[in-house]
Amino acid sequence: MWVLVFFDLPTETKEERKKYAKFRKDTLADGFQMFQFSIYMRHCSSKENADVHIKRVKSRLPDKGHVGIMCVTDKQFGMMEIFRGHEPVDTLPPPQQLELF
Repeated sequence: MWVLVFFDLPTETKEERKKYAKFRKDTLADGFQMFQFSIYMRHCSSKENADVHIKRVKSRLPDKGHVGIMCVTDKQFGMMEIFRGHEPVDTLPPPQQLELF
């Protein structure tokens, strides 16, 4: 399962830029990777694990701006088509899941 976080936060004042930077930094610290500007993604091994990370994002929501959170399955994520200009870009396979006994 993949968790995607999209956000559009105000950056007009110094205080708003500081809050934007903190939200972005905290999102990265939680294991998310930048997919595009203001779109971050993280692979989770289960729905329960995804819920933990979603709860963390919700606990850090800034006062202003728009934040969206979406979950997609590995299969749905794998069907995404990505282009750079007119050329398709190969997508990375999902990370291997570790199993501990």
